[in-house]
Amino acid sequence: MGLSMNSKELKAIQTPLKEQYAKCPDDAIVSLNATGTVNIDNLTCRVESDVSVNGQTVSGLHPSAGGDGNFACSGDMLLQSLVACSGVTFAAVATAMELQISSTTVTAHGTMDFRGTLGVAREVPVGLTSVNLTFDVVSLESNEKIEKLIQLTERYCVVLQTMKNSVAVSSCRG
Repeated sequence: MGLSMNSKELKAIQTPLKEQYAKCPDDAIVSLNATGTVNIDNLTCRVESDVSVNGQTVSGLHPSAGGDGNFACSGDMLLQSLVACSGVTFAAVATAMELQISSTTVTAHGTMDFRGTLGVAREVPVGLTSVNLTFDVVSLESNEKIEKLIQLTERYCVVLQTMKNSVAVSSCRG
């Protein structure tokens, strides 16, 4: 997969990024995206990823944090989880509502300021600062039914609700 890296090499990659972000804060703001195609018949959602290796997603640093771009960053993976959960929930709700859906694509777009994660600016939050979820639905069903379908999808999507409700997370040493 990738070559091993030591502390000196990581600092050599990240120091110029940190200096650039301190000088030009807008350069640290990056858009991340994930898209999935919903299969109503199978109640599945196929999430597209440019960084899959043999059908597996491998995580790594985002290029804005010193990665080489060959692996999915945690933000990519979070958006992929949101797309996957939203897509599967959409398919299940559409089936339960007996709606005829020709095709659906779900896209999650997130914005992240890498000054936070690299410790360049303490006032900048670490992680995604906004997420936008879009449902591109092709159907002969009424707009009202599709709007209700999306509303119920949002209500019952585990990942979306977890993100919205900021669940308490703890960490410990095993």
